[in-house]
Amino acid sequence: MNYMKEYEKKLKTPEKAVKIVQDGDWVDYCAGAAFPELLDAALAARKGELHDVNVRGNLEVKPVKVAEQDPENISFTYNTWHCSGYGRHYIDRGGAFFSPMLFRNCGSYYTRGLANVDVVMITAAPMDKNGNFSFGLNNCATQEIIDKAAHVILEVNPNMPVIYGLACDHIHISKVDCIVESNVPVGVVPSSTATDIDKKIAAYIFPYLQNGMTLQLGIGGTPNALGDLIARSELKDLGMHAEFMSDGYLSLYQAGKITNQKKELQRGKGVFSTCAGSRELYDYMDHNMDIMSAPMSYVNDPYIIGQFKNFVSINGCIAVDLYGQVCSESAGTRQISGTGGQLDFVTGTYLSEHGQAFLAMSSAFFDTKGHIHSRILPRFTAGDIITTPRTQAPCIVTEYGVAALTGKTTWQRAEALISIAHPAFRETLIDAAEKQKIWRRSNHR
Repeated sequence: MNYMKEYEKKLKTPEKAVKIVQDGDWVDYCAGAAFPELLDAALAARKGELHDVNVRGNLEVKPVKVAEQDPENISFTYNTWHCSGYGRHYIDRGGAFFSPMLFRNCGSYYTRGLANVDVVMITAAPMDKNGNFSFGLNNCATQEIIDKAAHVILEVNPNMPVIYGLACDHIHISKVDCIVESNVPVGVVPSSTATDIDKKIAAYIFPYLQNGMTLQLGIGGTPNALGDLIARSELKDLGMHAEFMSDGYLSLYQAGKITNQKKELQRGKGVFSTCAGSRELYDYMDHNMDIMSAPMSYVNDPYIIGQFKNFVSINGCIAVDLYGQVCSESAGTRQISGTGGQLDFVTGTYLSEHGQAFLAMSSAFFDTKGHIHSRILPRFTAGDIITTPRTQAPCIVTEYGVAALTGKTTWQRAEALISIAHPAFRETLIDAAEKQKIWRRSNHR
């Protein structure tokens, strides 16, 4: 079959391609670096023409034009599965909304008919000789969304790396309705600079790490600081099994620390589901047979994670209360991020024979007026969203140490958490613990 003739037949301008979208449709944009920039701009240009169109995104790495240009929701309402800074800004403004989810279940929301989608727009790598387009940096729940959608539009971009996958890593031209060609830079995410506090937190986690472990690193300064420590250490034969691949892993590959040779599953392959980072990272991943994408339903499945004998998961959080409840996605009722895969990996790591999960944060923070606030709270009362329940709380880490909470009583948790709180708040937290009847009289002040 002559796939190029079919390609040319389906090739359209962005403006003509988005004519598929009708009033009342749900439109999905592919997550992260697979964001369809030209299609988004063309759809936004239909403001005033369309009515009640819902657009759904995820981990935004570039400005979303339908949200930027229609803050009053005249034609479009923007919704996100997981906020980046862009999504947070749109929600703060009042014109966009958050969709709670667990990443491992995200695809099933589509297959079970719980999430509607009429049109899906995806950035993909150029077509190969067999008529296939690689999903590149975003496997995630892309296949489930395509299977549910009535129409598929590809934004084909040579800047998207080709990445081999365990499953659901490409689409054939026969399944595509429209093709738009693009050459815009794929969205990058600058690497977070590790602070002195990040480095102290990383130093507390480092002694728990072992040769041959399989590693999942979250996003932010602490994972980057830990990556630097590992790169300069004697650790070896590490594996990667991560929902999100970032530049923290690149430094470990370049230092020869990640070999994936000791993994119980997918030996020799570093596995991820979605990726956002530097152009250097994307170039490293392009046609790299050592790295493999996989659906989020696989990567984040606790049963899969539990099959690794020595799995280490390190993620960030925003606040913890004295009972061990963990908030990782909101400040009060203000949406900051999303549940993502934190609970997936906390659950799966516990099933791992020698698994260890760490949730890291600074002990305190300063507000815009320069006032200091503790991240360890007596209890949550301001509408903060609980991401990890106290029943599954693992090790909490601040720049003052590690508090292991699993299996601990309420008074043991309070004592452990207060010991890693900022010193300026410890007496106040003890007083609160006493009032809440979770402080033993024999506990030390």
